[in-house]
Amino acid sequence: MNFAIVNLGCKVNRVESDSFASGLLARGGVETAPDSADVVVVNTCTVTGEAEKKTRKAVRQVLRANPNSDVVVTGCAAAIDADAFTSMDPARVHIAGKAQVDDALDRLVGPIGHGVVPLAVGEGFRTRVGVKVQDGCNNACTYCIVHVARGRASSRPAQAVVSECVALAREGVREIVLTGINLGSWREQAENGWDRLDALLERLLAETADIHGVGQPPCRFRISSIEPRDVSDDLIGLMARSEGRICRHLHLPLQSGNSKVLREMHRPYDAEYFEGLVERLYAAMPMLSLSTDIICGFPGETDQEFNDTVELAQRCRFAKVHVFPYSKRQGTPAAERADQVGPEVRSARAKRLREVADALRAQQLSDRAGTMELALVEEAGQAMTESYFEVPAPQGARIGQLISVTL
Repeated sequence: MNFAIVNLGCKVNRVESDSFASGLLARGGVETAPDSADVVVVNTCTVTGEAEKKTRKAVRQVLRANPNSDVVVTGCAAAIDADAFTSMDPARVHIAGKAQVDDALDRLVGPIGHGVVPLAVGEGFRTRVGVKVQDGCNNACTYCIVHVARGRASSRPAQAVVSECVALAREGVREIVLTGINLGSWREQAENGWDRLDALLERLLAETADIHGVGQPPCRFRISSIEPRDVSDDLIGLMARSEGRICRHLHLPLQSGNSKVLREMHRPYDAEYFEGLVERLYAAMPMLSLSTDIICGFPGETDQEFNDTVELAQRCRFAKVHVFPYSKRQGTPAAERADQVGPEVRSARAKRLREVADALRAQQLSDRAGTMELALVEEAGQAMTESYFEVPAPQGARIGQLISVTL
């Protein structure tokens, strides 16, 4: 059985697609191109109108590539409008929610053998392995439809997460990236209340501490993205104490540096709170690296409000900024507003912010010059530092190895 995976969208989708691939490999499948695949899984995205167009185009291309393949369509676009995909070919398109993909594959291909545990490791998979611990979102940002597609926040049981991470560490994985749609909302009922993300990380650190043996750096963990309100003092303290086993890098979405715009986005913090959090983080971990997402040209955003965002980004000293010109997504409150910012203005603001972001990144790298960090060798000649900078790997370093590098 040949299979193909077509992935679109966010990093959580990428982790899910790796899981689908490992499950198909465990069923005896061979990964190939869509035109020679018996089964194709398309993991869709609908975060913007443009993303949805690309998703529909991708499914049509898969259907044309091989008239005999079964196509499992999953993900956010399928959750929002399943009929748009089944109408392309009702006999061949199979719609499945994320939790139902395995059931669909069991019907089309057959079940995984008893005792076989699929792991997304080895050839064809990334060296930094993602583990999904949470799905869904209870927020309702006015530009976003993902909370509709993914549903309410839900948390994976801690023991399941720990078991998977221990198995990955025993397979030689040295960096595990915890992922989720709203990762910081992870919760589990405990004896004295609710365990949060810091408690899960403490368990993971303890359970994986000695797997790689004396003298070898143990497996480390990276928090993929976390909302500002979910960064607790307990989490900050744990990161600071972990000596790099929890990477001193956070992706902390800002979206706007102006409190009025944040309020209209329905973000649950203001600019002052965000800046105060960043100051607390740097106080606890002076060499912390921060990355972020910023939307330019949200409806009604004035020049001064955009300038507030630029200035806050500079004060936060971001090492990387993902810049997004605002894009309408039908079905969201922001798309219905009459005060849309023109495309030329959105584009100009995005260009300026990218220039600021490039300067900030260069400054962060300069500030780290001469310091030493552990880096994961991801491919021949290239490694990723704890602070999330790509650097040359020393000659002879093995892929998957954690090594000391000087920036």
